[in-house]
Amino acid sequence: MADPYQTIGVARDASQDDIRKAYRKLAKETHPDLNPGNAEAEKRFKDISSAYDIIGDADKRKRFDAGEIDETGAEKPERHYYREYAEANPNTRYSHRTRREPGRENRENNGDGGYGDFDADDLFSDLFRGRRAGAGQQTFRMPGGDVQYRLAVDLLDAANGAKKTVQMPDGRTLDISIPAGVRDGQTLRLKGQGLPGSEGMPPGDAYVEIDVLPNDQFRREDNDIHSVLPISLGEALNGATVRAPTVDGAVDVKIPKRARDGMKMRLRGKGVKHGSAGTRGDQYVELKIAPPENPDDELANFMAAWETKHPQNPRKQGAKS
Repeated sequence: MADPYQTIGVARDASQDDIRKAYRKLAKETHPDLNPGNAEAEKRFKDISSAYDIIGDADKRKRFDAGEIDETGAEKPERHYYREYAEANPNTRYSHRTRREPGRENRENNGDGGYGDFDADDLFSDLFRGRRAGAGQQTFRMPGGDVQYRLAVDLLDAANGAKKTVQMPDGRTLDISIPAGVRDGQTLRLKGQGLPGSEGMPPGDAYVEIDVLPNDQFRREDNDIHSVLPISLGEALNGATVRAPTVDGAVDVKIPKRARDGMKMRLRGKGVKHGSAGTRGDQYVELKIAPPENPDDELANFMAAWETKHPQNPRKQGAKS
């Protein structure tokens, strides 16, 4: 697997914010939903997601930079053992913290290699919940481990909810229900979808962190949606009813007469769902007056005559006296 910094396309000293911005841009370009049937884009998206899973997380990035984990997130053996013994008793050689019982002799310096009063049962009882299977045998009952996954979704899917099938780090596929109104950075807990336990112990959980990709039409602020609606000069002057996109489909919007460029209209209940009652925010539509397409001499002469009677100076507010 390639170096995650190279995969994301950032320098090793890039800030977490810069890494996130670079990831979101690449994820949007290669997302499978936006590139149906493109196997190369799908592979690139998986590589980008795996790389971001390492350096997009500040703690994992620190461990990767220190050489404690590799580019897949796997523990490097030599680092594992170093951390395991780093805080051992300085009077012992690579020794775990020991527990002495009354009457037991301290053997730290009697030629046994410096391991001190080492009891394997003490060590494993701290790590596992065990039971005796028979004479001289020991089996361990361990609950399953948790797994983590990062899932990129479009803003529309985050606003309305969706169902996604993803491949987990252990190779399994998992159906995920994206709840309506999920936020960027929110983590979903899928109980019992982690690694299996041993000896009948329950499986772990899967934690899925949501990355909401930017959308060309909509921008979310809290539970409200913001968008820009282009209108013609004639529609602005005379008023009109036009179709405006919302997160759950286009609706008719009535443009008032003499509407000004930058004017904002509020569409109640057209924002993002939130809360158990399904309450929704609002959508704020900013009107943008577009210049006429293919203007001709007729329009130019009309405007010249009109401005003779109605002088215009759009720079008046910003002009210096």
